[in-house]
Amino acid sequence: MTVTVTPTGVDHVAINVEDVPAAITFYTEVLGLTQNHERPDFGFPGAWLDAGGQQVHLIELPPAPNVGQHFALLYADLDAVVAALRAQGLEVSDPNPSGPGRHQAFTTDPWGNSIELHNHV
Repeated sequence: MTVTVTPTGVDHVAINVEDVPAAITFYTEVLGLTQNHERPDFGFPGAWLDAGGQQVHLIELPPAPNVGQHFALLYADLDAVVAALRAQGLEVSDPNPSGPGRHQAFTTDPWGNSIELHNHV
């Protein structure tokens, strides 16, 4: 019997950061995620952040070298987000088309994790 494996979506991504409290501040105050306080005590520092219907999980460990891996956050107005982040001193690439009706820009968090800023137009 063959089983078809079909996901219904992405539930969360997990990234390593060296300082969970500082990462919570960055991701909530700069990128607009909200902290989800339902995270159980797993015996290691971390946090759950809500991003629309999905989550970003922070784990306090040294980040892996950035060799292209990233996750994408979806925003309604990419140009406004890029301008707001640049006004806060973040380096953000110029938005570029990434497919029909899609645009993307990139930034990094303070620990070197690459973040795609994405929108559907």
